[in-house]
Amino acid sequence: MEHCIKQNNAINIYEEYFEEEEELEGMDEAPSAKTINVFRDPNEIKRTATHLSWHPDGGRKLAVAYSCLEFQRAPKDMSYDSYIWDIENPNKPELTLKPVSPLVSLEYNPKDSHILVGGCYNGQITYWDTRKGGQPVELSVIEHSHRDPVYKVIWLQSKTGTECFSTSTDGQVLWWDIRKMSEPTEKLILDITKKGNLDLALGGISLEFEPTIPTKFMVGTEQGMVISCNRKAKTPAEKIVCTYSGHHGPIYAIQRNPFFPKNFLTVGDWTARIWSEDSRESSIMWTK
Repeated sequence: MEHCIKQNNAINIYEEYFEEEEELEGMDEAPSAKTINVFRDPNEIKRTATHLSWHPDGGRKLAVAYSCLEFQRAPKDMSYDSYIWDIENPNKPELTLKPVSPLVSLEYNPKDSHILVGGCYNGQITYWDTRKGGQPVELSVIEHSHRDPVYKVIWLQSKTGTECFSTSTDGQVLWWDIRKMSEPTEKLILDITKKGNLDLALGGISLEFEPTIPTKFMVGTEQGMVISCNRKAKTPAEKIVCTYSGHHGPIYAIQRNPFFPKNFLTVGDWTARIWSEDSRESSIMWTK
């Protein structure tokens, strides 16, 4: 017994090993970020950068859509150009995209990084192949396009890698295949009364699509409501599953939690809200 006690006394189990070391400086500093580069619109008439899309094969390139979203206030000589930037060279765009109307949304194809799809201010959908330069390869027929600016376009997880869908404040969600842009392959009117009446439809501002749940998607509206939809429902009325209300203004962003897909985040009216699909009455958390 005495032998064991002496063994325990050989080491001071209460010793403070780092007592003499000074605390690291800067531990109490507020979080901060450092500006590395600034990419300025090269046009004299400055415009809003309405959307950003990172190159899918790494963070070296950035596609930026430029537009003026103030209705009928765009200057007459305003450029329609949007750009692809190399983040190592802020002095000059790597490629100039020349749409027929200013771009409101722009997205790289995750399966083919040479392909980008854009949503125009006049409601058309257009796409580019950067190997062919800055002119559009093809664009949707205006009679079968959106009637308002296309605020969001997302590539779908498909075998061909050529399918996407879009939304606009005209109250529609349209599905496209860039191999045939003459008309949408499918459409949904965002009428929550489920009557399919375009005059009653809510305007779409943001879209959410999670590839692991390919049949579901959500639309954030300019009226502050989230519409949850199921693309594979049998009838158009059944495609609108439910709604979530809480914002008092347009919902500019909506994103699912990749680890807990039942939870999603919305941003609008100067607040961010976290929701659960199991609780439709109210968001479960929000900022003030």
